[in-house]
Amino acid sequence: MKKILTYLHQGKKLTRSEAKNILLDISAEKYNNEQVASFMTAYMMRDITYQELAGFRDAMLELCVKIDLDGRETLDIVGTGGDGKDTFNVSTCAAFVIAGAGISVTKHGSYGVSSSSGSSDVLLALGYEFKTDKSLLMKELDEAGITFFHAPLFHPAMKAVVPIRKALGLKTFFNMLGPLVNPAQPKYQLFGTFDLSVLSLYRDILRNDEKNFTAVYALDGYDEVSLTGAVRVVKPDSEELLHPSDFGLPKYRQSDLYGGSTVAEAKTIFYNILAGKGTAAQVDAVCANAGLAIQTRYAERSLADCVATAKESLESGKALKILEKLTE
Repeated sequence: MKKILTYLHQGKKLTRSEAKNILLDISAEKYNNEQVASFMTAYMMRDITYQELAGFRDAMLELCVKIDLDGRETLDIVGTGGDGKDTFNVSTCAAFVIAGAGISVTKHGSYGVSSSSGSSDVLLALGYEFKTDKSLLMKELDEAGITFFHAPLFHPAMKAVVPIRKALGLKTFFNMLGPLVNPAQPKYQLFGTFDLSVLSLYRDILRNDEKNFTAVYALDGYDEVSLTGAVRVVKPDSEELLHPSDFGLPKYRQSDLYGGSTVAEAKTIFYNILAGKGTAAQVDAVCANAGLAIQTRYAERSLADCVATAKESLESGKALKILEKLTE
């Protein structure tokens, strides 16, 4: 590792195969925690390259517990995290709204690292039990319209980095990898990224995957559609700048999206939104993201129509029923 660190600190870049092999060695616990932490922080000092991110992803997909959906077409909605905005669990909440709209969702997520509550934290608090048994996961998907892949269970080889990431408490390249390594590799995905350079990397990687995807970055720093300003939206064959008005929604303040400082607070906000007790800003942010995800699934539909579909799912109670079904 000393040789690798010296190489990186000289400003040199890894090839795709080198990056893959290093992450395979990290998963095999060939390096101590201090060395791994140093390796991770090297990418806080410079941008990661396409070849490096692709190589790290290759390693994680090779090592993960894969799930074959047996032909089911599903969608994932997930952000990189690491935007430092302390928002509530927008993407996870939107996942239930999407499922309530009749689109099957295979959600991938984990505990919060740079935030107080990740998707796994809030779902666990709401009573969901993590699992890897395919028959149980497919039963959830078929009966509730959504299932959840708790990343540590599906990426057990990465257990060596969990305490290091937690100790650092900062975004690392693992934040960039998380959304890209869903063990089911669903056909449709909406990604949120924490900066424009990551948005560009996602575009290049996903185009090579020939996926139906949408990737977003809000220009004021959010890894989701925040409605606090303009958002850059990238699809396989297009790129545009959208404003809150394009979603048919008003502009909000950043403080309107605060997610609390504890998992208990995040749980309350999450449940209240699905139960029809959320604030206008919370509801609209969830519906904007859910609407964009629905449009990712049905490209022929207008964004306004998709946002309206999301609102109907939420306001009718369908999204809440999905949560209740999943946690019963």
